[in-house]
Amino acid sequence: MFNEDLEKEGYLKVNIDSDINIIEEIKKIKKEKKAVILAHYYQIPEIQDIADFIGDSLYLAQMAQKTNAEIIVFAGVHFMAETAKILNPNKKVLIPDLNAGCSLADSCKPVEFAEFLKQNPEHKVISYINCSAEIKAMSDVICTSGNAVNIVESFPKNEKLIFAPDKNLGSYVNNISGRIMKLWNGTCEVHDLLSTERIIKLKAENPDAKLISHPECKAVILEMSDFIGSTIALLNYTKNDNSKKYIVATETGIIHQMKKESPNKEFIVASKDDTCLCNDCPYMKKNTLEKLYICMKYELPEIILPEELIVKAKKPLIKMLELSVNLKR
Repeated sequence: MFNEDLEKEGYLKVNIDSDINIIEEIKKIKKEKKAVILAHYYQIPEIQDIADFIGDSLYLAQMAQKTNAEIIVFAGVHFMAETAKILNPNKKVLIPDLNAGCSLADSCKPVEFAEFLKQNPEHKVISYINCSAEIKAMSDVICTSGNAVNIVESFPKNEKLIFAPDKNLGSYVNNISGRIMKLWNGTCEVHDLLSTERIIKLKAENPDAKLISHPECKAVILEMSDFIGSTIALLNYTKNDNSKKYIVATETGIIHQMKKESPNKEFIVASKDDTCLCNDCPYMKKNTLEKLYICMKYELPEIILPEELIVKAKKPLIKMLELSVNLKR
């Protein structure tokens, strides 16, 4: 029954007793099984609040590498849980919903990318962490939005480089570093589909607000921005900046932490259109407290990767972590 549910739904469909306190049960199971919950900033607030560690991709990769827990439960999307498994091949890694994917990772198919590399044989490959284990295995080093510039600048100026899969982030890094990296044509729908017109309207309606943007956004939005940075960089900026109002061009989930850190400030989500005051990632939001509880109770779905793939994908990840050891959150 469980296998049928997993194959069809991506998660276990189990009835939960209406009388139980799910949050308390999750805490109890976590202690009993010596598990750790890693959650991305784009998760729903309830999952963020129950996590042991919450952060962006770089921080969560670092925590996955350091953890002594016997079970890693990754409340995020599939490539993040894969990363945790690659870094901890002998530990059980769980994800609440196997179908919590990523439009950016899906935009870079391994067969197509392998052919792309054959056409550019003299290039070193820098892959954004938002990619599959197969793409990581074809890379020389991995990066995140928080360390991308540092990773790129670790290569000699005359080195021929490929940056994949996010063309918006790659273009931004090219502009910052003065490089001319060859870019894979992929994007994150959450950031790439943000409406320029909507943001212009929001700026006009809120002249006292600063526009802060994730570098996965289109160049035209980045050019309008008062600050550009990774998810944690955006959070830190709103904590330390003197302004009182911000238009936030990234996924809605980070607003929860921004409000917790700066309760007297106002945060306006830059949405795709006028019909919604949100910008949710449909994959991140597949994870729920109920799925998290069932996942931990039954220890399914589990991330399983071939040993050979783990060995190949781990090398560029470790290189990234070594190059990022002195980077502050």
